[in-house]
Amino acid sequence: MNFSQLVPSVFYNNISDGINLFVDCLHFTIEHKEFNIPQPFCVLEKDGIRIMIFEDELLAKEHNPELRLVTNNIEEVYAKVSESHPQLLHPNLNKVTLRPWGAKEFAIADKQLGIRFQQW
Repeated sequence: MNFSQLVPSVFYNNISDGINLFVDCLHFTIEHKEFNIPQPFCVLEKDGIRIMIFEDELLAKEHNPELRLVTNNIEEVYAKVSESHPQLLHPNLNKVTLRPWGAKEFAIADKQLGIRFQQW
């Protein structure tokens, strides 16, 4: 058995919140979109990473995932995110911090999703 990629799905009350986080803040591109259907969704991509975001109020209430994005330059990611979208910095991990397990980390969160950035 062989897998080449994991593509998470995240559900939002309003898909524009996900677009703000992934496209505006983290510079993902919209590879596919269907906004004028009962359950709007889009496929987002950056550097070989894909994620699907959906607008679905019921599922958004049930699911509050946290994702981890690993980078080789966490200081650069932090500088860009904290400058462009400081309101998304998570209050419990709003600076690059060396964690006891050896990873440098910081986190952001919007209304639906938490993202922890790591550099090992």
